[in-house]
Amino acid sequence: MYDVAVIGGGSGGYAAAIRAAQLGAKVVLMEATDLGGTCVNRGCIPSKVWLRAADLLQRVRSGAEFGLNVTDAKTDFAAVVDRKNGVAADIRMGMGALLQNNGVEIVTGRALLIGPHVIDVEGRTVEAKKIILATGSSLAPPGEAIPERAILTTDQVLDMSAPPASVLICGAEYIEVEMAHLLNTFGCKVTMATETARILPREDAETSQRVSQALRAAGVEVILRGTVETMQESENGVRCNIGGKNAQTLTVEKILVSKRVPNTSRMGLDKSGVTLNGDSGVRVDEYLRTSVKGIYAIGDAAGGWMLSHAASSMAVFAAENAMGQNNKYPFGLIPRCLWTTPQMGSVGLSEDEAEDQGFDVETGSFPYSINGLAMVHGEVDGAVKIVYDVRYGEILGVHIVGTNATEIINEAVIAMQLECTVQELARGIRVHPTFSEAVVDAARDARNWALFLPRG
Repeated sequence: MYDVAVIGGGSGGYAAAIRAAQLGAKVVLMEATDLGGTCVNRGCIPSKVWLRAADLLQRVRSGAEFGLNVTDAKTDFAAVVDRKNGVAADIRMGMGALLQNNGVEIVTGRALLIGPHVIDVEGRTVEAKKIILATGSSLAPPGEAIPERAILTTDQVLDMSAPPASVLICGAEYIEVEMAHLLNTFGCKVTMATETARILPREDAETSQRVSQALRAAGVEVILRGTVETMQESENGVRCNIGGKNAQTLTVEKILVSKRVPNTSRMGLDKSGVTLNGDSGVRVDEYLRTSVKGIYAIGDAAGGWMLSHAASSMAVFAAENAMGQNNKYPFGLIPRCLWTTPQMGSVGLSEDEAEDQGFDVETGSFPYSINGLAMVHGEVDGAVKIVYDVRYGEILGVHIVGTNATEIINEAVIAMQLECTVQELARGIRVHPTFSEAVVDAARDARNWALFLPRG
């Protein structure tokens, strides 16, 4: 019998298996297809290769501002796909080697729970004292209303030989916003339609506004409070009727399919007594325990934000708890990011959420437009916003839109993890010139002594 069995070899399962092995467990990891899961093969890594290409293309186009006149910049889509595949293959190879190095047994095949401690892997019976579900997510089937020839999945975008002439993106969450930016940069006419009052509805309102303004400035049409009511094939593509406050009709070549759902079906969870949260994955408590003793769930399988770094950090806690520890997972410290132009990074509560929870809220902010390095780079769109509790100076949330936001937000995560107050953050020292100076400047503004902002 194994001490720990991990179902799923993506970011979460891989990390959970290694951490459990580090703690002395005999571990088996079961993966139905390729190691790396969605992140390495169809998500984080492939999309960031494409977004890096988009970023470089934008920089080439703006080179004249720095005296670099580059003309006739063309995209070799096949080369981008080759690079994407190569990077993913290198990571998969490294993952396999590290699992082997840590003594983790890898079993290829689809796992089926047939008891609280028993798993069937295509005819092989595996018994384990503890089980960690790290089964990831998959693209949800496209709605019946979408004509088959008009379907464009995110997987297909990452393998495209050329962008479509036009695309309709339904929804405005993280994946949809990144896809809108990516396709638009490579010349596709992008229209986003969302039923919500703003894009990124779970983010701070100012973050949503800044990202929305950037998309619109780049040429993306954003339709808010709009519901796609009908789709009908025509000679020029698909005619879409959008109802709601901003009703209109448009014709597009493709319709993006991007929604993801947890991989929790056909696993025997019902027979094992594991409770689900409807379509949102497995229900877990603050220790990542499911309703069945000895079974844990992490990452996409447990619903939530569906972020690779959430899965791999949950993996550490689940593995340690499976091995006898009792650590609560800090759900409030999961950062959210976008690799758009400008980038977005956020952690913790929005201003509205903090007020709704009863905090006496104050904020501080600092615009990129007067950050020295942002001015040097010519990348002055964005700002840092800090939300904090007046009584204790507790930092409740940090929201960044701007260049390098995906890196700078990690500073906020560690500050909140270590319970740094906004007063302490305001007295921080940062290298000059850097984008991260804006975090300290925002904290100073929160305490009403900003050095580089005019008096209010």
